[in-house]
Amino acid sequence: MVYLTRRERFNSAHRLYNVNYSDEKNFEIYGKCANPNWHGHNYELFVTIKGNVDPETGVVINLKELSKIINTSIIDKLDHKNLNIEVDFLQNTIVSTENTIKAIWKVLEAELKDTKARLHKLKLVETENNFAEYYGE
Repeated sequence: MVYLTRRERFNSAHRLYNVNYSDEKNFEIYGKCANPNWHGHNYELFVTIKGNVDPETGVVINLKELSKIINTSIIDKLDHKNLNIEVDFLQNTIVSTENTIKAIWKVLEAELKDTKARLHKLKLVETENNFAEYYGE
């Protein structure tokens, strides 16, 4: 079994808030990240897949194919977007790093189903100090 990681980047804005809470409670829980005028991040997404090396090609998956899958299904939908408003797979959720990485997993897992590669881990870096890792459920 070989593990292969591809890094992609995107820039997005979002707001942390729970629609069931008052503005005061949202600010109490999420601080300045609950700003109703949004805030942004320069994200890094690390996608680690696993699989057996194909003896004919010498790879688990062609990196150009993996990059195309990630960019078409994830990056193109997130880059320079408002995550709360413009991203279909993040609708009706609190757009935290934790929820975002889980939503990305669902999309990528479905996109990789017709390949020999399987998701092993995602790492979503929000800031130099904050990131989430997810191995699926």
